Amino acid sequence: MRIRKLFFWTIVFFGALLILSALITFSSKDVVIGDKIALVRVEGPILQSKDVVEELKSYTKDSSIKAVVVRVDSPGGGVVPSQEIYEQMKKTAAKKSVVVSMGSVAASGGYYISAPATKIVANPGTLTGSIGVIMELPNIKGLMEKIGVKTEVVKSGRHKDIASVFRGIGAEERKILQGVMDDVHEQFISAVAESRNIPATEARRLADGSIYTGRQAKELKLVDDIGDLQYAIKLAGELAGIKGEPEVVMKKERHPIYDILSGRVPEGIIRLMPKMELKYLLPSA
Repeated sequence: MRIRKLFFWTIVFFGALLILSALITFSSKDVVIGDKIALVRVEGPILQSKDVVEELKSYTKDSSIKAVVVRVDSPGGGVVPSQEIYEQMKKTAAKKSVVVSMGSVAASGGYYISAPATKIVANPGTLTGSIGVIMELPNIKGLMEKIGVKTEVVKSGRHKDIASVFRGIGAEERKILQGVMDDVHEQFISAVAESRNIPATEARRLADGSIYTGRQAKELKLVDDIGDLQYAIKLAGELAGIKGEPEVVMKKERHPIYDILSGRVPEGIIRLMPKMELKYLLPSA
């Protein structure tokens, strides 16, 4: 009998938490009727693409959403998640107007995902560009030798430990890694040339990793206009043919309690998990 009571009150407790979570995340904008503009936010390092891709997909299918504004405030991130968001941005822009609003920084992978938009709007002081790829491999060989620790390696394949932190990179290995970097860089250049409708030679000239202010980027045709988020929303409304001030909807923020109860790792924790991969990142000073 005690076990049954404990089970009952456990169900009641977690049910109450779910209801509380729903009330916390409820937004009055979710009940807007009529033509709407969706606002999608991409903030911080781009370490995963699933949430952004799913959000873009849902708005692409929603007939009441007439345009999408994507607020990008990111220094870049992983190559693969950036490419996956880029591909979905292309698909969404093929169906309805997509306006990117650049925040403080939209560089490297942040620029990559912005490129396919119908229009790109940057603030005058936005840092953007940084069209390049970087791979950083720590080398602790000297430290290991100093403290008297030796690493024994057993491998089946001459280059299987090509990125080992316990030794340096040889000339042949550096050539292999440089080949990988150059290929990914070419993919980035091709994406910019195609999306921005500029010659590949011009895109390649701009793809030396340099960063630009929003105003400089406009002169280089990397962005279309100068303005803030509200200007981008207004522009999206005009492109969609919406008269007057458009209604804006956003995805409800999922409460961490819901993630835990549903067996998912909260997104904030995912962002803290280390990953080893090629990165589109704004170089640090």
